[in-house]
Amino acid sequence: MKILKRFLIYGIIGLLLEVVYTGLASLLKGDFSMHGFTFLVMIPIYGLSVFLEPLHTLVRPYHWSIRGLTYLSIIWMIEYSSGFIFAEVLGSSPWHYSDILNINGYITLRMAPEWFLAGLGFEFLHDFLDTLPFKL
Repeated sequence: MKILKRFLIYGIIGLLLEVVYTGLASLLKGDFSMHGFTFLVMIPIYGLSVFLEPLHTLVRPYHWSIRGLTYLSIIWMIEYSSGFIFAEVLGSSPWHYSDILNINGYITLRMAPEWFLAGLGFEFLHDFLDTLPFKL
């Protein structure tokens, strides 16, 4: 039950962060409505973060830069794999990167800083969930 609860928490928080991120990106492009968006199919993808909790515990002793690069690599593997699976099963992926740094449209190296920081943010969220007086 704990895994399911955390799966949903990570999924929903990932969705919210994506909406905020895309909304701020819209603002930087001059869209003062700050239109943010995401895809509901992202809930299970972000929810998979629950399975990274043991990794967080394992890499905790390492420098933050090593941990961030580790998370970045895993996030890219998940993003690429899920994009590929969506394209194969549904005929297209919900996202398609088209910048010069994209790899088959499923990931983009341009997002390295964001995913690096997201991985480290995941540590904070994991630690926070572990400190709650009720079990999540």
